[in-house]
Amino acid sequence: MHQQAMDDSTANLQPSRRRKRRTAGVPAKPSLPWKKIRNVLPPIEPLSADEIESIHRTSLQVLAELGMKVTDVEARKIYREGGARVDDSEEMVYLDPEMVEEIIKTVPPEYVQKARNPDKSVTLGGNHITFSGVGGPAFVSDLDRGRRPGTYAELCDYKKLFQTYDIIHYASGGFEPLDLPENSRHLDILLAQIRYTDKCINTSLLGSNKARDGLNMASIVFGIDYEDLPQHVVIGGGINTNSPRLLDGPMAGGLIELARAGQPVVVTPFTLAGAMAPVTIIGAITQQNAEALAGIVLTQLVRPGVPAVYGGFTSNVDMRTGSPAFGTPEQTKATHITGQLCRRYQIPFRSSNTNASTSVDAQSAYESEMSLWGAVMGHANRIVHGGGWLEGGLVASFEKLIIDVEMMQMMAEFVEPLVVNEETLAIEAMREVQPGGHYFGTSHTMERYDSAFYSPIVSDWTNFEAWKEAGSLDSAQRANAIWKQAINDYEQPPLDPAILEELEEYVAKRKQELIGVDAVLR
Repeated sequence: MHQQAMDDSTANLQPSRRRKRRTAGVPAKPSLPWKKIRNVLPPIEPLSADEIESIHRTSLQVLAELGMKVTDVEARKIYREGGARVDDSEEMVYLDPEMVEEIIKTVPPEYVQKARNPDKSVTLGGNHITFSGVGGPAFVSDLDRGRRPGTYAELCDYKKLFQTYDIIHYASGGFEPLDLPENSRHLDILLAQIRYTDKCINTSLLGSNKARDGLNMASIVFGIDYEDLPQHVVIGGGINTNSPRLLDGPMAGGLIELARAGQPVVVTPFTLAGAMAPVTIIGAITQQNAEALAGIVLTQLVRPGVPAVYGGFTSNVDMRTGSPAFGTPEQTKATHITGQLCRRYQIPFRSSNTNASTSVDAQSAYESEMSLWGAVMGHANRIVHGGGWLEGGLVASFEKLIIDVEMMQMMAEFVEPLVVNEETLAIEAMREVQPGGHYFGTSHTMERYDSAFYSPIVSDWTNFEAWKEAGSLDSAQRANAIWKQAINDYEQPPLDPAILEELEEYVAKRKQELIGVDAVLR
């Protein structure tokens, strides 16, 4: 049924009789092949080592004196057994500095997550960079149909684009399919990840039940018994603390379930300076650090040595309206500082590509570029929301996804190391060209004709006359033609029919069990 709906959803969106003109000179395929990206450039470090220590010590003071509110009974029990002071009547947990310092040492500085296609497994930590698409919006948009609630059929199309563009390393992300029941749609979302991509997968951690479903489905995909999962990193997930200083039941339950199975959890406080965190960036980062460390400590108390990722998401609000602002100078500074903290702790770092624009316009591009550059030069290891984020994360845009693919590919090329040798110094090429001549026809140029420079998928480098002749299309319009052509050209990666059948049976069984069950369980 979903396949039919998906086919129907795109049938009326294929390039029309204007197809030739709209796609002229614009490739739908990615220009960069799959590769593991390493950032060999030195990170930007706005603060001194002493200043980073001040943030660290103050965040430990926050955990010791102010504490974290933890509404989950089992989580508080785990904290208590690990040495924390717990006040059950107030649901508060207090962590001693020495305890925190010692426990976070057990977090692996890097780890490998297996993908369904072994060639697309990724390494998290060190100087590795990975990208994933936007995740979590309730709405979707494109130039043809505007802004609307997301559907499962459209989510499947989004996953096809995740598979098409190799700069996207994770199958997770997209938007909420609001045409499916809330308490079971996580099953369909994960099934779409597995069916339409062969990349690394993530599961929802909004409650232990959803985490268990993800683990069970991962067991089927990778052919691993549930009890043996801790020996294989095959699925991840992320939680947010409810800033300020609150870890709620569903998030705690999901974290515990995944960590218990030896799978990595990304712990990301939602700290917007001036709203859910102090108005000063340093104060907001200090609170972020306290909340992130509290969550990471919980992962290690559940299972010492389990992979964990520090999520940095500090930005600010518009003080005139209270609306979230993204892609700001303050967010970029916060990202760079968070990278410094993660390197101090030797814990993998997660950041984001964000913007606050309501349309695919110049604002969406320059704010995304600001946040993306901040993440790359802050040495983030996992950049979530890498492609498609719009309207402060409320919308997943098809056109913005393509433009973000362009920006992510450009960043990947930017960090590619340069080689200095006799050939690249090009003295022989210089001997061939007389003063006032050109290098177009030299053997040095011709040998590197196809590989010398980055080849864009959205940018138009033609002159005005050629651009006008091709339809006078702006970047959003070109991106519109590209994503539709990419879906038209999509090839589904192979999946063992027996595995798919077992997954579908599991999903059907769990949906039947969840009928009438509350949407969010612990």
